[in-house]
Amino acid sequence: MRLATLSTSSPLPFTSVLAGFVAVLVGYASSAAIIWQAASAAGASAAQIAGWMSALGFGMGISTLALSVWYRMPVLTAWSTPGAALLATSLQGVSLNEVVGIFIFANALIVLCGVTGWFARLMKIIPHTLAAAMLAGILLRFGLQAFSNIEGHFALCGSMLLAWLISKAAAPRYAIVATLIVGAVVAFLSGEVATQTVSFALAVPVYTAPEFHWTSLISIGIPFFLVTMASQNAPGFATMQAAGYHVSVSPLMIFTGALALLLSPFGVYSICIAAITAAICQSPDAHPDANKRWLAAAAAGVFYLLAGLFGGSITALLAALPVSWIQTLAGLALLGTISGSLHQALVNEIDRDAAIVTFLVTASGVTLLGVGSAFWGLVVGGVCYAALTIFKT
Repeated sequence: MRLATLSTSSPLPFTSVLAGFVAVLVGYASSAAIIWQAASAAGASAAQIAGWMSALGFGMGISTLALSVWYRMPVLTAWSTPGAALLATSLQGVSLNEVVGIFIFANALIVLCGVTGWFARLMKIIPHTLAAAMLAGILLRFGLQAFSNIEGHFALCGSMLLAWLISKAAAPRYAIVATLIVGAVVAFLSGEVATQTVSFALAVPVYTAPEFHWTSLISIGIPFFLVTMASQNAPGFATMQAAGYHVSVSPLMIFTGALALLLSPFGVYSICIAAITAAICQSPDAHPDANKRWLAAAAAGVFYLLAGLFGGSITALLAALPVSWIQTLAGLALLGTISGSLHQALVNEIDRDAAIVTFLVTASGVTLLGVGSAFWGLVVGGVCYAALTIFKT
């Protein structure tokens, strides 16, 4: 009892430090592999990917630490995992300079939403069911990869699936962490880890000059912006409010969007308000006093900064592990998002037909006029939605 009293009454309780560490670990475990895939799809070199990871760590660390200390609330930021998934499926054939241009375009739109207060109104223009269907279509490939690799990598992928299932039943919060650890151990024991490529080194973010092409801005930039807002920022704000922390939306949008805009040439594709990892720091486990849970978020900010310093090491570890490990981990990490998106897309019977059309067009990967399937999924689904709504009314 005395030890517990000391730990919770100290300036920075161990429980808060642990919560901050777990939040960062879960964040990296659930999406670092997806970011690696997105950067690889854009043709980034190992050094450039390491720079991306470092810049992202610095961006999350600076924003989380600054906002939590300023507001004295557990304001945790995160990169957009659904956004990274969209990029991983959309960047083939797009130059790295164009990719940076897409980042700048999308982050500028986020700042604009914050300055004008258009965020809430924008979410009302696009039916929530169609936005959810588009996201599910984007993520479908990742979900399929979580199981398709079993055919050629039964021991590795099977053990990861088993670890995920057991931990999901016993300790859902740590399911992805357990899956990551078990998969890494099995891959190492089976000789599938290229240990000669693993090194622990500092990585310096690399500046990439942007290029802007209307086809990539429309086909990738707009869907990426919408996915980031609807699937990352909106749940992030909802999570904060559900935990009893009420912060004005616009200032946070301006701060996070502007910081991401500043760091876009270094690979920071988004800085958003976190939802899943934020819940770890906003829970009673982080601190019994709700007014002091910002300490856990501040600790997470420090851990993000440390992760940024060793972005090269994180990238080297990912490059050393087999592709099947990365794909299985990414797919399992996104299962909850996929199922939740499908539920939201199809729960309303009136919107169901338009939503399923949006889902299928997006998942098809079709490209028309140089514009990708995510955009056309929204367009075709929107036309169906309008036509069916008019007909039924």
